[in-house]
Amino acid sequence: MSRERSWQPLDLVRWTAEYFGRHGVSTPRLDAEVLLAHVMGVDRMGLYLRFEDAVRDDQRARFRELVKRRAVDRVPVAYLTGVHEFWSLQIKVTPDVLIPRPETELLVETVRDLRPSLVAEIGTGSGALAAALARELPEAAILAVERSRPALSVARENLELLGVSERVTLVEGEGLGPVGPGFETIVSNPPYVRRAEIAELAPEVRHEPREALDGGADGLDLVRELCHEAPSRLARPGHLALEVGAGQAADVEELMREAGAIQVERVRDLAGIERVVLGRFGGD
Repeated sequence: MSRERSWQPLDLVRWTAEYFGRHGVSTPRLDAEVLLAHVMGVDRMGLYLRFEDAVRDDQRARFRELVKRRAVDRVPVAYLTGVHEFWSLQIKVTPDVLIPRPETELLVETVRDLRPSLVAEIGTGSGALAAALARELPEAAILAVERSRPALSVARENLELLGVSERVTLVEGEGLGPVGPGFETIVSNPPYVRRAEIAELAPEVRHEPREALDGGADGLDLVRELCHEAPSRLARPGHLALEVGAGQAADVEELMREAGAIQVERVRDLAGIERVVLGRFGGD
């Protein structure tokens, strides 16, 4: 990125995409566009509408810093920009919270279709899932539980920015501890990575909070706890909806049936992976 020439957006995108590619970044062009749009204060479409504009020196300096952190340190783009889209919502993210995944949108769809009026989410993190459910279920009251105070701070800001803070109650606590009886649906995207596999994750993922990833020896520590304790908090009929890792759905179905679920459904994501397990407790 020479100081002796005038750089236009497309020049920088092309150069950076090649640079990212050489460093093993999986989506080089996309990441280059997102980072440059961020420093220029526009969206990706705006980047191309301004393709003839010269990128200012201060913007180029900031961009250079972000490019280095992305390529060399492998910091996720979401942490570099501070935002990530989930369910068409702009979610603030920091290294204190897990970056929302597209597959977690399947949880939103699953719970939305149940039309519950009282929902508890365990491990809300950034608040992305709670915010999406609040948007989709305008009559519902949602209790969102999180043990990390820094994550609760991020969630609170997101809920306020998205205008749903009046219907989502944030509570600091462990698991189902703060959840009383009578909830129609309990939902969670719990840690489900097997502990021994964490070191093998992509370098970007290792920047995320370990406690949001580490599911214990078999990846099911919190899942097991939720399946065991959720029935005492659920109305009848009531539902427990959990996101799970690839290959875990059968074990989670068995845990739910052992806990008294009368019906269990495994829901596949767009990649064909059984990603959500939904258990029904009580009712016909």
